[in-house]
Amino acid sequence: MSAKRDYYEVLGVQKNASQDEIKAQYRKLALKFHPDRNKSPDSGEHFKEISEAYAILSDAEKRKVYDTHGHAGVDGRYSSEDIFRGARVNFEDIFAGFGGGGFDSIFESLFGRGGFAGFGGGGFGRERGADLVYETSITLEDVLKGKREEIDIQKDIDCENCKGSGCTPGTSMRTCTVCNGHGQVRSSRSTGFSTFVTVHPCNTCRGQGKIIERPCSKCKGTGKQKGTKHLSFDIPPGVDTGEYTIRGEGESVPNGVNGDLIVRIRVKPNEKFKRDDKDIFYDQNISMIDATLGKDIVVPTLEGREKISVEAGSQPNTIIKLKGKGLPHQNSRVRGDQYVRLVVNIPTKLDKKQKKVLEELRDTFD
Repeated sequence: MSAKRDYYEVLGVQKNASQDEIKAQYRKLALKFHPDRNKSPDSGEHFKEISEAYAILSDAEKRKVYDTHGHAGVDGRYSSEDIFRGARVNFEDIFAGFGGGGFDSIFESLFGRGGFAGFGGGGFGRERGADLVYETSITLEDVLKGKREEIDIQKDIDCENCKGSGCTPGTSMRTCTVCNGHGQVRSSRSTGFSTFVTVHPCNTCRGQGKIIERPCSKCKGTGKQKGTKHLSFDIPPGVDTGEYTIRGEGESVPNGVNGDLIVRIRVKPNEKFKRDDKDIFYDQNISMIDATLGKDIVVPTLEGREKISVEAGSQPNTIIKLKGKGLPHQNSRVRGDQYVRLVVNIPTKLDKKQKKVLEELRDTFD
């Protein structure tokens, strides 16, 4: 296993950097390496590394321990959960307006749906709801302009009787006295030089931190019931066939993390146009006379019709580019181009008069 890099080196800041400088640099790097935005194979590892560095350096106490003892002091005193849970407020502040959900969903994408090592399933000791899948088909015109999707999905929703609390109306949960509401019990042992901390879910409250003494009779204390939820979301311009995630709109579990809604998009074939990323291609049939003499013609585009000039002497498979008439990049105003390929039609049957005219014309080229 390779040695950990210095946390200050990881973030690219000086050891005397202020908290504002550390925060600003982390946000810059997080935007660059977040796996939802950066599809390179090593982006996840970079994001883990910078997030751990920020979790330590954004906490005054942990930073002091690190400055004094280095990685050995931090690893000996704090568990992985201590490091990240202690910095929760810092991360929530950093990712406000970042998109893609809050602290739990962001770090779920970082550490995987099974949770970070030692944290339990669903991220940071909390159970995670199942994902839901919705499939839809869109046209090339939808890819150009985007589309507003309105759907009704069957899922667990808040119980109407207890309003999602799981408690009999008029009652409430009480704080677990074993874990004091933390949902976890920690034990420690000292080896002389270091103290090792072990954290595990509280067995009394099953890691919830609270206990329902009088469960709701309708939902049996789950706080949920089967129902229908109406969702509206935008399919942005520039998308391609594939899966896209709407975080937090999957199934929910009591006091846990919502699953995601996986939207499977299929871009339907177009009878006129072929797509290649942001560019589109169209075949235009023209006669050999028009190809020879030249002619102004009108061709279809995704936004209507466009006039183009076929130059005299155009050869079969000549390509004419209509700049900016293709599809947009996702999350960008830049558009691709439309390429018109000239397909020259050679007649297979001629009457006597036509044949004679062409023979006379051929003689002029001898």
